[in-house]
Amino acid sequence: MAKSKTKGKKRKDNLKASKIRKNVIQVTLLSIILFTIILCIYQIISLAMNPTDSFLVEQGKIYEEESLIGYVIRDEKIIQTPENQNRLVKIINEGERVSVGEAIFRYETINEQALNEKIDELNTQIQEALDGRIEVPSSDIKALENQIETQINGIQNKNNIQEIKEYKSDINSCIEKKARISGELSPAGSYIKNLIDEKINIENQLRNDSKYENAPIGGIVSYRVDGFETTLTPENFENISTKMLEDLNLITGQIVTTSETMGKIINNFECYIAVTTNSDDAKNATVGKDLKVRLSSNQEIPAEIAYIKQEDDGNFLLILKISQGVEYLTNYRKISLDLIWWERSGLRVPNTSIIFENGLSYIIRTKARNIKQDFSKNCKRK
Repeated sequence: MAKSKTKGKKRKDNLKASKIRKNVIQVTLLSIILFTIILCIYQIISLAMNPTDSFLVEQGKIYEEESLIGYVIRDEKIIQTPENQNRLVKIINEGERVSVGEAIFRYETINEQALNEKIDELNTQIQEALDGRIEVPSSDIKALENQIETQINGIQNKNNIQEIKEYKSDINSCIEKKARISGELSPAGSYIKNLIDEKINIENQLRNDSKYENAPIGGIVSYRVDGFETTLTPENFENISTKMLEDLNLITGQIVTTSETMGKIINNFECYIAVTTNSDDAKNATVGKDLKVRLSSNQEIPAEIAYIKQEDDGNFLLILKISQGVEYLTNYRKISLDLIWWERSGLRVPNTSIIFENGLSYIIRTKARNIKQDFSKNCKRK
């Protein structure tokens, strides 16, 4: 009897302990749920007060830059014979480099067109006469014929006038050599010889009557002359001002027109770009500071501040020295550009993702389903 009472009491104690444990677990779970709800509400309120965007972090660059108008200043030497107003004939193409003393172009003679037409006519007559020659197994003639055929095939894909003229000259030279070798073997040998001699005399006359212009200095050849070659020069920085540049009435991005009577040699090692700005970076700039220039083609080239002048209206005239990509600027005098004062590389985020709070700037980073806050005083707006 006593034993049964003892078992009943133990059963009641076990049920009571089990109920207590269940209540503890329920309270614990309820507390966790309530804490989670409160945390979520807090995060929602924080996001509502400081909204952020979801984004993918990527490697990139940020810049401190400003868009400006620049005037190209070059070290260039005009080549012209003032008393000779005949059209020039290019020997060196636009943009090609020459050394001192090299022939650049020549002026047409008074009757040049008629002489060239006569030479073309003689070339045709020589070729027609050669068609009646006696076939001779000459390796020299075969080599010349192959060379002529190659030149003719090559000229078909050319659209540069100077290159076409060079191909034409090579073809005529081969025809002349071919005529010299086989002329005496042709039934019209003496006739061919007379044609060749007449052609040579005309070419000598054309050569002797032409006025040739040679390069006084080495550099890039250009036939784009705008009349500012002696005004916008590196020796004239002190006389350059914003008003003086604006008074030139130049059009931004306009290509300088080609002259038919003069050319010039441009220093291909460096040129300069004058810009006007009133930015804080310009106020703190010093001569020798390195920066970059982005051209309208999106090409970025290094630059250096060579000259600074503060003008009466508070603006700053900066003259930038360019030592790379000079050839990209030879066609222009006034251009649009982006002046890049500095650039930084790293993980790039949009401005809207940066939160500013209590003197700190930070972003909320989500990684592997965990929310973390990255605090940094170096977060910068682009």
